[in-house]
Amino acid sequence: MKMAKVGVLVEHEAAARKWKYGLNVFEKYVEEILQHVGISYTSVAKVDTMSLQEYDILIVACSQESGAKSSILWSYVEQGGTLISYAGINALALRLGYIQTGDIGVGYAEIEATRSGQPNSLRFLSANPWIEAGESNTGDDVPVACRPVGTIKQGRPDGPEKGPALQSFDVGQGSIHRWAVNIPLTVVHMQQGTGPVLDDGVPAADGSANVNEDILKADDRIALDWQFDRVETDTGVPYFPWPYADYWREALVRHVLQCAIDKGMTLPFTGYWPDGISQIVTMSHDSDSNQDEHAVATLELLAECQIQTTWCMIEPGYSTHIYEQVKQAGHELAFHYNALEKDNGFWDESEFDRQVNWLKQATGIDHVTANKNHYTRVEGWGELFQWLEKNEISSDQTRGPSKKGNVGFLFGTCLPYFPIALFDEQNRLYPILEIGFLTQDLDLGHLADNKVIEPFLQQVREVNGVAHFLFHQIHICTREEVRDAIRMLVAQAREMGFTFWKSKEIQDWTRLRRAVRILGCEDNGSIHLEANEAIEGLVIWVPMAPTEDFIPEKGHEKQFGIPCRKVVLPTKVESKVRIG
Repeated sequence: MKMAKVGVLVEHEAAARKWKYGLNVFEKYVEEILQHVGISYTSVAKVDTMSLQEYDILIVACSQESGAKSSILWSYVEQGGTLISYAGINALALRLGYIQTGDIGVGYAEIEATRSGQPNSLRFLSANPWIEAGESNTGDDVPVACRPVGTIKQGRPDGPEKGPALQSFDVGQGSIHRWAVNIPLTVVHMQQGTGPVLDDGVPAADGSANVNEDILKADDRIALDWQFDRVETDTGVPYFPWPYADYWREALVRHVLQCAIDKGMTLPFTGYWPDGISQIVTMSHDSDSNQDEHAVATLELLAECQIQTTWCMIEPGYSTHIYEQVKQAGHELAFHYNALEKDNGFWDESEFDRQVNWLKQATGIDHVTANKNHYTRVEGWGELFQWLEKNEISSDQTRGPSKKGNVGFLFGTCLPYFPIALFDEQNRLYPILEIGFLTQDLDLGHLADNKVIEPFLQQVREVNGVAHFLFHQIHICTREEVRDAIRMLVAQAREMGFTFWKSKEIQDWTRLRRAVRILGCEDNGSIHLEANEAIEGLVIWVPMAPTEDFIPEKGHEKQFGIPCRKVVLPTKVESKVRIG
């Protein structure tokens, strides 16, 4: 099948107008969602009748809601194009026989699951449903037949229904697909918070997560609900069990793939991990208290478990010989920025720089590849990512829980991702790979217990993500129950098919994989690729035609709910190549 050509419209004129007035264009985050799964697309900056016709599928992320621009989009569809929007293109509503209701805020959507572990309803943070217009509103326009998919409910999982999650319309030779849910914005706010961290967050009413302790942290702006989005283990530990943002990503990807199939085309994409690896578990340690004996005990346990981990070092650190032992054992030395006031730390760019320089001098490493802020201290929105970028630290691990009652998928994801800036930086993507963590120091008593291990691993496996667990060296040294929890985690992860990687390994592979661009495919099954660097073991998934037989024995698998053919790069490839 021919490969569908996808365009993502972020009209420069419309985006610039929003930025001028201090508004974000988080809808452009659809580009990051497509990039992460390896779907090739072209950025489109202008609404032009002729240029749009070269795209089989056009995703409208941002465009002026004017009659003239809407007419161009309508013409594109009439001539055979497939147009997709996430709570936008409202200027086309009346022409289709509908009117918008306005943003209904937070709610829950019931849509077809892409995985068996997907919850019955997915929380969203913004939706603008369309409802049928009365005859007095439609004028001369004849309503277009609508195919509704799913349901959205306002406020809570059992809230009032506000219409379908997705509406599709056939127009001329093409089709319009409009999600009521603003999926890209929902993903952004789940991953990065509902806004800049300026003051304390709202605590859980049951006292399990007192985030209002006068310390500004990443979890002060979580987008999830204490009541509707948590469950409890059989030992009574509350946790956030679902990576909502990852499931929204999958819903978006599945729909785009299906749109290509419906046009008699295909849309190949890349697997998250090298062939033979389905999901990752990573472990990090924060060196709080900095006692050499804590490091020695940790090295001994990791050698027993036969795993290598990431060590986030906080000033004043260990003795020099400890760093050499850590490096010789194959572990990764990383940064642990301290801005906690009670430790005489403070939130400041120059102080961040000073502590980075201390780490380099103390450990003898030239390049720091990862950071995790002490106590998950964060202020604002993008300052941390700016400081990391300036210091060429390519990954961050700060987004995770600080309390017993908010462990789990409190940021809606277990996938590595690149965060987005605010309007003052034109919503650019920061080149910092975020690898958040799920919990820390199991079985300490005042934090979560080992009962969360299995459900966390199960959900991470569902979405082929990264299960990141944090353990402090001090607790590994002084608490046998913590050491036993690590042994249990390692055993369960291996039994469930997880592969242990350090932070840098996750970074390196993710960047290498995402640099590959799929240029096209042919009817004989060959795929054209372009890669900046040599890459080996890359998996390419090719969605199959409905007429093809689905044969698992031939490597056929369902990805995002779509039957796909698996192609593995047999050897290292670079530059432009053809495989298959």
